[in-house]
Amino acid sequence: MRLKPTLGGEGLTLAALLVFAAALMVTPLALLLRTGLMAEGLPTLQPMLDALTSRPVPRALWHSLESAALSAGLALVIGVGVALVVGLTDLRGKAVFTFLLLIPMMIPPHVTAIAWTQALGPSSPLLGALGLAPPPGTPHPLYGRGGVIALLAVQSMPLVFLVTLAALRSLPREMAEAARIAGARAPRLLGRVILPLLAPSLLAAYALAFVSALGNFGIPALLGIPGRYITLPVLIWQRLSSFGPSMLADVAVLSALMALLAIAVVAVQMTLARRFRAALIGPAQAPLSLRLGRWRPATEAAMTALVLVTLALPMAALFGTALVPTYGVALSWQTLTFDNFAEVLFRQGVTARAFLNSTLAASAAALILSGLGALTARLIAGRARGPRRAGLALSSLAETTYAIPGLVISIAFILTFLRPLPGLGVSIYNTLWIIVLAYLCAFFAVALKPVTAACLQLDPALDEAARVAGAGWGRRLTRIFLPLIAPAAASGAILVFLTAYNEVTVSALLWSTGTETIGTAIYNYEDGGYTTLAAAMAAVTVVATVVLMALLDLLGRRLPPGVVPWRL
Repeated sequence: MRLKPTLGGEGLTLAALLVFAAALMVTPLALLLRTGLMAEGLPTLQPMLDALTSRPVPRALWHSLESAALSAGLALVIGVGVALVVGLTDLRGKAVFTFLLLIPMMIPPHVTAIAWTQALGPSSPLLGALGLAPPPGTPHPLYGRGGVIALLAVQSMPLVFLVTLAALRSLPREMAEAARIAGARAPRLLGRVILPLLAPSLLAAYALAFVSALGNFGIPALLGIPGRYITLPVLIWQRLSSFGPSMLADVAVLSALMALLAIAVVAVQMTLARRFRAALIGPAQAPLSLRLGRWRPATEAAMTALVLVTLALPMAALFGTALVPTYGVALSWQTLTFDNFAEVLFRQGVTARAFLNSTLAASAAALILSGLGALTARLIAGRARGPRRAGLALSSLAETTYAIPGLVISIAFILTFLRPLPGLGVSIYNTLWIIVLAYLCAFFAVALKPVTAACLQLDPALDEAARVAGAGWGRRLTRIFLPLIAPAAASGAILVFLTAYNEVTVSALLWSTGTETIGTAIYNYEDGGYTTLAAAMAAVTVVATVVLMALLDLLGRRLPPGVVPWRL
């Protein structure tokens, strides 16, 4: 008799999650695919084939695949190397290096592009102040293929580093210790034991870096357009800006092509991960601490150089541009001015609106997705076959929507919510709500990953004991499950907030006057030629992001382990 309320509560939870997935994940993507793969009311691949026969689309497709593959490979090599040094050696200052290396991942891609163009170009205030600026008229070294690939790698490297570091922490030490006892030195230990065990995680890291670069809009737009290196997201944005009679149909076809490409990448990654998976025995333990010996000073110097190149140099150039009256003027005591900061902070109303909108949208998405992620993870870890399969299906769907580029998500939501909501007569198009809902679709996997990992580690005997004692679904959920996985849910919420707070790809096509986000405001300044104002607002955004991460890091010292995802 006590089983009925449990099934009822679990059934209602499952029904609510399925409604969420159907409304915000399945329906928009289905409408997108229907629009892109339909002709005269019948399903056909002809629109996509027609697009692939035109000259711009195959070139943009190749540029997207090339830049994503090469930048992900470069990010994998650097990110894995850095993770091995931080995770397995006696490097000093690990927490500081980890914090600094993860900052570029939290900085919007278009801000990264702006910072680097201002760091190395002929008009660089920083190089001008040092007397190292190239002669006027010199082509910018970052415009084009090489610059796009290099900065995409810089943007993706911290993601690879974080995934690999987490995987290192989850490995039991028995096999590594056995290899060391048998006389295996560090290179052989890495090549024969650690890296093979990390193979599924490395595949996942490469796939994440690949799809992140594939859907990146800010870096290819700011560096690729001047260098005539157009990727598919940029081509979609250009087509959407054309306002022609067939604009929406053309954009839907290109978006469907990108969606299918992202789904294929996820499917290949999951297949390879299953093939390379190795069964591990024993719980996760503290990782190894290999002694660097006489190589430690050189290793620490190399890590410091990496931080200086990937973070300090572009940020110095960004602030240098924000502190001069006009772009191209060398920074000196005579040219130093704070007028750009005063303009964006006190005179431009769009700045306050953008920060408020981004804070509200990111906070709402983080809170909602942390709750939905916890409920989904509970289903995945349950013993009932039906709910568990439904939870796994939701997890796979979340992985797919995360892999689909943000611009494609935007197009799907435009197609879905362009008309008023059926039965309500209320339109959310051109409101902040459509951006929040798009965030729920795009970033569900970010909140789900940490809470699922934590949920699968819980002893099912706790739930069984509560069930025997007569506790229903809701009571077991609130008194046992949620308190235990709260740190992981908080970690997911923090990651969602930081990801959504500075993004531009999802909101680039969904914003309107009054609903600007931080990312769109910065991009609009730069696109409109107001380079110093763009630099000033980008600098404020970087400071706000770093301060927020620092506060979370300090707070993490008093919180349970795992709440702040980057803390060692």
